[in-house]
Order: sequence, then C-alpha cells, then structure tokens
Amino acid sequence: MVRLLLFSLSQSFLLAVAQITLKLAVAKLDKFSWTWSFFKSFFMNWPLLLSGLAMITAWVLWLYILKHWPFSIVYPLSAIAYVWGMIAAAVLLHEPIAATRWIGVILIVAGAFFIAK
Repeated sequence: MVRLLLFSLSQSFLLAVAQITLKLAVAKLDKFSWTWSFFKSFFMNWPLLLSGLAMITAWVLWLYILKHWPFSIVYPLSAIAYVWGMIAAAVLLHEPIAATRWIGVILIVAGAFFIAK
C-alpha cells in the first residue's frame, strides 16, 4: 500500500505540474493569429513543453498504477492532484484561496486516506 501511495502522490503531483505550467504557458501566448510569429512563439514556449512532458510522464505512471492496483482504489486517490493544484495556486500563482476551498482540500485528503486504508 505504501508503493501505491508513493506512485499516486507522484502521479498526481505530475498532473498538477502539467496544469500549472500549462497555465503559465497560455499566459505567455500572444492573441491567436494565423501568423508565423504566433506559431513560433507557440512552439518555443518552454512552459508548454514542460507541461506536455509532465502530462506524458503522469499518463505513463497512471498506466502502471492501473495495471497493478484496483481501479476503485486508485481513481479516488488521483483526486490528490486537486490538493497539489491548490497549493501551487497559492504559492506559485499568488491566488487568494478562500477558507471553504481549504476545507474542501482537507476533505479530499481525508477521503483519500480512508480509501487507502
């Protein structure tokens, strides 16, 4: 069960990294246009590349997790990505997080704990 938790934490962390870097990547993009400069900026967008790499890595790890553990356990554990995302939003993006959202995060963690038990 410890291995499952480590894999699930890693996979959900990678999902959150993918989403945060995607948020940073789209913020850097210019307004869409059918011009070479737009597509050049799109393909040279390093946060976008990092987002893709994190997503692919998370997906491969997810395949491994699905192969070795019951879906009824691993799918709810993937919700831990919301926790990582909330922390990243507060720390990296400096977004204000309401108390009710933190309560929701605590409930997610408690639910993941009970599922993993």
